[in-house]
Amino acid sequence: MCAQLLPGSPVTLGQSIPIKLADLRLDSENPRLAEFGITASASQPDLVKVLWERMAVVEVAMSIAYSGYFEYEPLFVEKTTNGKYVVIEGNRRLAAVLLLTDPALRRKLKATDLPQIDAERLKSLSTLPAIVTTRKDIWRYLGFKHVNGPSTWGSYAKAQYIAYVHNFYKVPLEDIAAQIGDYNSTVERMYRGLMIIEQAETAKVFARQDADASRFHFNYIYTGMDYPGIKSFIGLNKTTSGKTPVPKDRVKELGELLGWLYGKKSGNKPSLIKSQNPDLRRLDGVLQTERGISALRTGLPLQVAEDISLGDDNIFRRSLQEAKQGLQRALGTLTTGYDTADSDALRTAQDLETLSHDLVDAMRQKKTRERSNPKE
Repeated sequence: MCAQLLPGSPVTLGQSIPIKLADLRLDSENPRLAEFGITASASQPDLVKVLWERMAVVEVAMSIAYSGYFEYEPLFVEKTTNGKYVVIEGNRRLAAVLLLTDPALRRKLKATDLPQIDAERLKSLSTLPAIVTTRKDIWRYLGFKHVNGPSTWGSYAKAQYIAYVHNFYKVPLEDIAAQIGDYNSTVERMYRGLMIIEQAETAKVFARQDADASRFHFNYIYTGMDYPGIKSFIGLNKTTSGKTPVPKDRVKELGELLGWLYGKKSGNKPSLIKSQNPDLRRLDGVLQTERGISALRTGLPLQVAEDISLGDDNIFRRSLQEAKQGLQRALGTLTTGYDTADSDALRTAQDLETLSHDLVDAMRQKKTRERSNPKE
């Protein structure tokens, strides 16, 4: 059974062959696992644990337990120097088979709800169909399938894949974009975002493993690096690219930015981003003023830093506008939304009436005083 990687691709794959389960290894370099803190040095049990807890392996395992392994969906593997085979494509399937065939592993991962398989099924899973290839030969297929194809990865996994192909195989970014059917600008932004992270790690001002979350939210930097305040703070411009997009004299600021975005477990500092929208834009606004930056550096919460960066005059005008909009919404829903038996709602409206009168009186008094005592 021969199959082309992509329609029209000159690269073909050989026939699948049975490979012993004991000779198959999960891939620690799988781009999709990187966002969960997996590195190239991760052990096989670590990989099974992440796949089981994060990748919905239970669905695959149940299917294999009841229907067997579908032989026409082979694994894609690369032979290693020690004679084993790393699974480049099909890690969820391999993890499912490992769990089904290893009771001790199921107990360790608390996957005890998986069904027990009989001796015949166990024997059938002692080998799995696989196509032996290399990462270099299969990158087009993976890109087509997982970047814009039927089984898409998240932005972080896509960036990992793009960077690997570009940096190790020297494939131009525009060629990668053409192969995977994406815009050049999207591919370039993903690549630059990952290079920003790796530049910070090389400079030892940030570490993904130290981020204050169980999952690395790549979209924070991938999205934020195009916001004006963030770009200016770390010195990004249209000409900055390559493996070190941040100027050397802004590496310290890069470390600060990533600390605010992702937090630091080692310093017990949580991320300032509780929700990408609106917190990322709030951070961007704060970074556009020196007083806002100073507030962040002293450890103040994002909301406080935003108020400081805005200044009292802007806060005053914004508060008035928000109050006006809220009252307009309340008035618009009065007929259907106000229950006349709700005395709390009426008291709240009366409090607003009093506050409004007090505010208007105070504003008029201030205006009168300033007219009577004009500044020299």
